[in-house]
Amino acid sequence: MLVWQGLTATPALAQREPVLVPAVSQSRIEVRQGFTGARLLLYGAVIDPAGAGSRGEEYDIVVVLKGPSEAVRIREKERIAGIWANAGSSDFRSAPAFFAVASSRPVDKIVDERTAAIYELGTEFIQLSPSGEIDPEEQARFAKGLVELRQRQGLYQEDPGGVRIAEKVLYQARINLPSNVSTGRYTAETFAISRGRVLASATADIEVVKAGLEGQVVTAAQRWSFLYGLGAIGLSLMMGWVAGRLFARG
Repeated sequence: MLVWQGLTATPALAQREPVLVPAVSQSRIEVRQGFTGARLLLYGAVIDPAGAGSRGEEYDIVVVLKGPSEAVRIREKERIAGIWANAGSSDFRSAPAFFAVASSRPVDKIVDERTAAIYELGTEFIQLSPSGEIDPEEQARFAKGLVELRQRQGLYQEDPGGVRIAEKVLYQARINLPSNVSTGRYTAETFAISRGRVLASATADIEVVKAGLEGQVVTAAQRWSFLYGLGAIGLSLMMGWVAGRLFARG
């Protein structure tokens, strides 16, 4: 009887964990000529199956928005004999083209450093994948340089007060996408945290695509790459011939 009661109680305990229901204001962002950026609204609710307020807990919310991964080479410059020259470089097989974190409080007030590293709750915890053999200190320096560079470009962001929570249930966060944002699939992951523990998480997808004439050119290049290459070569030859005729007349 005791064993049966223990087994039947397990699902009930599991159901008491909160559930996140996320949403985004735009699931598709079109990049056209003159694109100046976009302002995303990420919102949702924390649903407690045990009943609102029954736990007596307050949740912190952290939202992490990541862009498509890409290979990156970061170079270090050094002044040699009055001239800036490349002194070293490091390659990363996978680095997010965009990374933003918004939270209801500073992350170090919500979770410990280990938990923040596991869930990438900050730019210092981005999981980069270096390629080749490199000294750990060198790797850390190049990784820091990459983060700082993209922070200056507006591509890596942190907003420790960017999430607002209402009635301990509803939340919303706003994240700015700059004009130089890359196209591709983005993932918005939301975490509900209490007493330093991640209790629930959920994801929402966002797609950034080129539209208009630029989008048609990109689509043509991807679908008919061979014909697109021939067309580009033909156009270059024609433009060269026209330029030569004009200069010959002059």
